[in-house]
Amino acid sequence: MWKYPTLFDVIVIGAGHAGCEAAHAAAKMGARTLLLTMNLDTIGKMSCNPSVGGTAKGHMVREIDALGGLMGKIADRCSIQFRMLNASKGPAVRSPRSQADKAAYALEMKHRLERTPYLEIQQGTSESFLIEQGRIAGVLTQEGIEYRAKTVVLSSGTFMRGLLHIGQTNFSGGRGGDKASHGLSPCLERLGFQLGRLKTGTPPRVNRRSIDLSLCEEQPGDEGVFFSYDAPEERMAQISCYVTYTTPKTHEIIRNNLHRSPLYAGTITGIGPRYCPSIEDKVVRFADKERHQIFLEPEGLSTDEIYVNGISSSLPFDVQLDMIRSVIGLEKAEIMRPAYAIEYDFVKSDQIFLTLETKRVEGLFLAGQINGTTGYEEAAGQGMIAGINAAAKALGKEPFMLKRSDAYLGVMIDDLVRFDTTEPYRMFTSRAEHRLLLRQDNADLRLRPAAFQLGLISKDQYDRVCHKQEMIEGQVARLKKIFKSIEGKSTSLAQLICRSDWTFEKVQSAYPEEMQDCGQEINEQIEMHLKYEGYIERQKKEVEKLLLLDSIKIPKGFDYEKVVGLRTEAKQKLSQFTPDNLGHASRISGISPADSSILRIALQKRFS
Repeated sequence: MWKYPTLFDVIVIGAGHAGCEAAHAAAKMGARTLLLTMNLDTIGKMSCNPSVGGTAKGHMVREIDALGGLMGKIADRCSIQFRMLNASKGPAVRSPRSQADKAAYALEMKHRLERTPYLEIQQGTSESFLIEQGRIAGVLTQEGIEYRAKTVVLSSGTFMRGLLHIGQTNFSGGRGGDKASHGLSPCLERLGFQLGRLKTGTPPRVNRRSIDLSLCEEQPGDEGVFFSYDAPEERMAQISCYVTYTTPKTHEIIRNNLHRSPLYAGTITGIGPRYCPSIEDKVVRFADKERHQIFLEPEGLSTDEIYVNGISSSLPFDVQLDMIRSVIGLEKAEIMRPAYAIEYDFVKSDQIFLTLETKRVEGLFLAGQINGTTGYEEAAGQGMIAGINAAAKALGKEPFMLKRSDAYLGVMIDDLVRFDTTEPYRMFTSRAEHRLLLRQDNADLRLRPAAFQLGLISKDQYDRVCHKQEMIEGQVARLKKIFKSIEGKSTSLAQLICRSDWTFEKVQSAYPEEMQDCGQEINEQIEMHLKYEGYIERQKKEVEKLLLLDSIKIPKGFDYEKVVGLRTEAKQKLSQFTPDNLGHASRISGISPADSSILRIALQKRFS
């Protein structure tokens, strides 16, 4: 074993979406960082869906951008279609989504990381960790190299003991075409970590030339939608996606071949995502449904591969071909890559702190699917937080933790540390109690001040968001003081904007001399602030109450067995998850309001 001469502050293992954001964030903070990946050619690879964002996921991408991350900017640059989902609904659930050129996205990510100061990128297969006195000291690779570091971020994706399934055929792999990692799982088990198995899947890819798009519904994109809050990236050519549907014949083919599915034959033991089921699951669970929607999504401008979104499967190839050719417009489809399911190891809940540092090994951080999540955006968000905290620990700075009321990223991480993971975790707007505060349009206002303090954004970026905040507050106050006679009543322009049949633009047209045009972005913020001011203030008061619980700290090693009146289940759960404060304790699954009250009294007695 040869010792590499550089002592790194942070080593990031894995260059998927979590690893890329972790390495970039750590390096931006001035930490000497090494990104270690099994294959330099798959950095930032979109291994499944060729898209970024979507419901709630788009919120997280904008939060990552607000914190100085890369995903939003690269998605903007490599987009071939952009849409604003739920545009006709309330502002809390509107979510941007980008269809990306997969090859261009990965190349752009690699290129930007290569140009990042303090970041070194190397190809190597991590086999085990170097532990000294209970804390991380480095990484040992299959190639016989010892890399030493103050902290390590493990973002292994689906690679740990990955097993791919196509029908009754299964073989080792981290995803289609890539080898699995077999050294890290045993190493984690030797260190005392509890591992579980999860499963995810991907649909087939077909040749565009073999599809009759005239039988499908065209789905064009929207203009003027971006993820990043900074200057717009130069965008690629924009194209349409298409929508089609399964048929009764499709469902018949699937039902007749369920015995050949590894999922129903019992070959697959890992738990799959409930909210992104395979087509086999859809047909069985929704037996009365005559058809299922399918999205035909191009994988790029320089390829004819089409991602058949909505028909994820692990059926044998011959069944997949019959199934695909029973779909409207795909009667002559040529499958270029078959669908498959993949099982992989993950680290079970309760073994990480809110910083994403592990409880068992100091200095070791986990990010991405290793924590039981699914999706590029969830992984990238965890990578961002893990990279920040790994760098902070290495550089002797304070840890960075987001509350549930701060960001969707805070909601996700809080969920991961307090719930038992029974299925792959996916973000939804319904998971956030205060989603009106956590809109996709105000992530910069919420997070850029913290990003500036961490050194993740420039002074110019910070000054722009401060100016934006001042403009919004100033215009809101001004519009509340300007009154007009409306239908015989004295009404402020602010009150007029609040009416359901009025908008900022309509008021601006009616009273051009009194209304100042601050640009579309700020104008929209002013309108939303005024229309939802009452709801926003109510949610802020709810947040203040929750913060009082979060302020009641629980000391390390607190003995719950000695708390009189606490239920046995509560004692077990609290001992398992070791919450940092009363707020965290009260949100753990299985902890009742009565348990929280008893614990609060016990803590008050201890510190009185």
